[in-house]
Amino acid sequence: MKATRAFALEPAAVAAVIRDACITDIRAFKPGNVSIASPGHGMQADDFVASADAMAVAIAAPVIDVGERILRAIEATRAVVPVNTNLGIVLLCAPLAHAATAQVDEPSLRARLHAVLAALDVYDAELAYRAIRMAEPGGLGRSDRHDVAQSPSVTLRAAMDEARERDRVAYQYVTDYLDIFETGLPALHDALARWHSREWAAVHVYLTFLARFADSHAARKHGADVAAAVSLQARDVCQALGRASDPAREMPALEAFDRQLKARSINPGTTADLTVAALVAMDLEDSLDKIFNGKSGRGWHQRMSS
Repeated sequence: MKATRAFALEPAAVAAVIRDACITDIRAFKPGNVSIASPGHGMQADDFVASADAMAVAIAAPVIDVGERILRAIEATRAVVPVNTNLGIVLLCAPLAHAATAQVDEPSLRARLHAVLAALDVYDAELAYRAIRMAEPGGLGRSDRHDVAQSPSVTLRAAMDEARERDRVAYQYVTDYLDIFETGLPALHDALARWHSREWAAVHVYLTFLARFADSHAARKHGADVAAAVSLQARDVCQALGRASDPAREMPALEAFDRQLKARSINPGTTADLTVAALVAMDLEDSLDKIFNGKSGRGWHQRMSS
């Protein structure tokens, strides 16, 4: 019988990937969102750096349930900042961390993630609901079914399915992260090949997401028409950036867009969360590929079975 090799990334390596993605995100100038160069919405870049430092280790730690990763990460975040800085990031990164640290013989991150999402249960939903209530996200509202203010009676994936039309993070849970793998990763790879800058690649991915999908956080707080109008603006800015041989030349247009959004208190926060998840997925995918092909001996462990 042919031997198979089960392998996984070490929790410390996954934590480093997630923290690095969060730091890249906060360094990238994303119009309407908080960055080192542009605070806003009552938050500073330092809030996000502190959040990344606190939650990365917690979300990657060895645990049995995705829901426990979510809850631990939000508890760690709330211990250092009093506001919601990363709920969407945590919800997106917890399944990715679980997939990357699972001891299985599957080299594909996407296939690993599919198995993780398919196995989500009611207990995952219970812990995730507690985390969401603790984070107190803005514009959450109420739902007639599976409201987070109540105890869940369905699996976390089923609860996300209920919210998929109004929340792009929830949509990822029921599509095996379709936006991340089909839109985010191609845009990231293209920008990195052209500009050799993770920060500018993050800006490009952020604008690509924003141009293609109305931001669900903006829609909850300001309405669907406003969110759609922001997407139309983002499309023009994204196309101009995409044509630039030197992306820094587009800073005046990015700054103008940023001022317009923040003057109206519009924060495309879900789009920023998707951007972080794309960065995390890219790096985890690369690490798993290197392990599978024997190109790396650090940050992973394996066992042989037959």
